[in-house]
Amino acid sequence: MRDPLPIARRAVQRAAQGLRRSAARASLPQEGGIWVALRLDESLGESPFPQRAGELPAGLLDALRILDACPLEPGVVGVFIHLEGLSVGWSAAQSLRRAISGVRERGLPVVVYADQLDAESLLVASGATRIFMPESGRVFLVGVRAEGFYLRELLEAWDVEADVVRIGRHKSAGEMFTRKGMSEEQRAQLEELADDLYEALVGAIAEGRGLDAGEVRDLIDRGPYTAAAALEAGLVDACLYPDELEASLEALTPVPSSLRPGPRRISRIDARQLQALQAVGPDLRDPFALAYVVAQGSIHRASSGRGIASGALTHLLEELRRDPAIRGIALRIDSPGGDALASDLLWRAVDRVREEKPVVATLGGVAASGGYYLASAADVVMAERGSVTGSIGVIGGKLNLDGLYRRLGIGRDAVERGRRAGMLSETRAFTADERRAVRGEMEVLYATFVDRVARGRGITADAVHRVAQGRVWSGARALPIGLVDAIGGPLEALRELHTRAGVRPGESVVVAVHPRFSRWAGVRAALRWLR
Repeated sequence: MRDPLPIARRAVQRAAQGLRRSAARASLPQEGGIWVALRLDESLGESPFPQRAGELPAGLLDALRILDACPLEPGVVGVFIHLEGLSVGWSAAQSLRRAISGVRERGLPVVVYADQLDAESLLVASGATRIFMPESGRVFLVGVRAEGFYLRELLEAWDVEADVVRIGRHKSAGEMFTRKGMSEEQRAQLEELADDLYEALVGAIAEGRGLDAGEVRDLIDRGPYTAAAALEAGLVDACLYPDELEASLEALTPVPSSLRPGPRRISRIDARQLQALQAVGPDLRDPFALAYVVAQGSIHRASSGRGIASGALTHLLEELRRDPAIRGIALRIDSPGGDALASDLLWRAVDRVREEKPVVATLGGVAASGGYYLASAADVVMAERGSVTGSIGVIGGKLNLDGLYRRLGIGRDAVERGRRAGMLSETRAFTADERRAVRGEMEVLYATFVDRVARGRGITADAVHRVAQGRVWSGARALPIGLVDAIGGPLEALRELHTRAGVRPGESVVVAVHPRFSRWAGVRAALRWLR
């Protein structure tokens, strides 16, 4: 006999969604064209958690799904996007750009308004029909730069020695402690990444603004721009204040033949109202559910905490594997890696889900090292052209603080039993014997990493080794070498999951976003603070 509580809970939830949808529908303007207003600001991120008190949970997926739904909603005649301090990486920018272009391709005008634009936000805005900004605005378009800190001289000045062991000649994470500048290998892979990001930026602006690629390169070299200079260069369409936008929106609004010559009266609704319209209505049957799981941050062994806690994510994946209502998982990964053991435990958790349900990995700004380890267990791996992927390698080591302690007048002493008992001590470097032991352990980890990728990707270990060695790749370069299957973002991953999970055209689908946000978490935190 089935447990009646989950069924009752689901019925109540869906009834509430239905009421919300009915209320949103009733509040829509009854006459004139509707413009959906979507604000994208610094709070937009991968996480489904709200960034400000009182806001509904929102994230990149919400914004993409809203844009995807706009052309399907009767009465919607355009989309207005306010970019206010939007700060996203290249991968998210490319996903947003494609979604905006998709709205235009399906017949709706899109207007972007921004006080300032940098390279990533201009890439997003370039998909719009029109770009407006105030006369005091600025377009900071100056190109692409990748840099890092190098601390060797600082450490030497304080008599600190970095003792680093790496497997993979391109595994560069330890270079900040051991070098004064980039190694040849690091420079080579960053040059490739910069090339790919730069060409993506040039191509997007050229296509969206109707310019030649050579013109765009010249514009980048002459940046940044005031709003007036950007208007003259063709990067924006007009200098307007917010109170002057209405007439421009009316001019872009399609006018039905019965109302010509126009212009048509318009109304703006908040994007959250459109979200309410898309809510699934009341239904006592089990819904067809897909899970969208966000795994963001450094990977570490823990049951909770910031980043990707292996215990918490393993538990969540196991729950989703056992839940009969969940037919598949889209795993959104934005992680530079972390603990090797935790990464392998998570790989196993994903692999167990994959044995029973389809799993599609969608890579964010970075899915490198342990982040890619996790992704390789999925049925399909999708990345944006600007996603940083790969870094199949292992690195470890320690700082020898003996010199610093002596300078500070700090004494450390110990007794030991066992030849390698002091291996992890920060008061000395590795002995030759200890270094061999550390390297041997890392070589085993590297071989395991290569094997996991080979099994997940369906290629030989030799083929993986040729593109491994700790090297990072852009999503564009990862595609032809077999590390990813397709270029795309969250929406494309969900569409792929629909197909693999057997969703029929027109079938109602619930997308459950994880980890879930508790609306009482903020209240509980405030109460704890008051005690």
